[in-house]
Amino acid sequence: MAELLQTTAISKTFGGLAAVSGVDLSVTEGEIHCLIGPNGAGKSTLFKLIIGTYPPTAGHIKFRGDTVTEERPYQRVKRGMSIKMQTPSVFKELPVRQNLHIALQHHVTKAELAREEERLLTLLDLAADAGKPAGELSHGQQQWLEIGMALALKPKLMLMDEPTAGMSPEETFRTGELIQQLNGLGMTILVVEHDMAFVRQIAQRVTVLHFGKVFARGSIKEILADERVAEIYLGKTHEHL
Repeated sequence: MAELLQTTAISKTFGGLAAVSGVDLSVTEGEIHCLIGPNGAGKSTLFKLIIGTYPPTAGHIKFRGDTVTEERPYQRVKRGMSIKMQTPSVFKELPVRQNLHIALQHHVTKAELAREEERLLTLLDLAADAGKPAGELSHGQQQWLEIGMALALKPKLMLMDEPTAGMSPEETFRTGELIQQLNGLGMTILVVEHDMAFVRQIAQRVTVLHFGKVFARGSIKEILADERVAEIYLGKTHEHL
């Protein structure tokens, strides 16, 4: 499969300190790729470099074969990236359906709008709550609603920054099922995550960061079997991963 996203020797320095240093990352079309590592490993900084929030100090970023290193976030979104940040940013006073309506209105025809709203409500398991103000949803449901709003863009690449933060175990598992369902529909997904149970549930390929550099990469099976990863990630043997 083709490379959808590629960073080459990407680096970011703050005040002389390297948060990300020479990272090569490749996300292949059609995969679920997880970016993991201990606190302070540089995951969030790399995520912000990919979406364009931070300009890199050095290196290059390509998306769908085009160099996007200097492009703003909205330009990357227009190219087919869609972003789900850690904290939900739904319109809490508005009904669930209207949140989806707002996200969809410039991306589908009027004739398709109601049908697409229904499709997303069903996919997100929110059909029964369609008329409820989004602020009355559980934390997990608000996260799913925001994923639905990001899906309205029909992205080629969905980028998620710790999508299960603050969720119950049941909501976390359901989120994993949703991500697998989206992947089954052909979507490529890059997830920054620290919850290894969730990573085990969804990941196909994994890149491990440590001190701003790539420490390991491979299939989820290879990463789980790597005792070096267990040591830097949890300070424990691999049985605990």
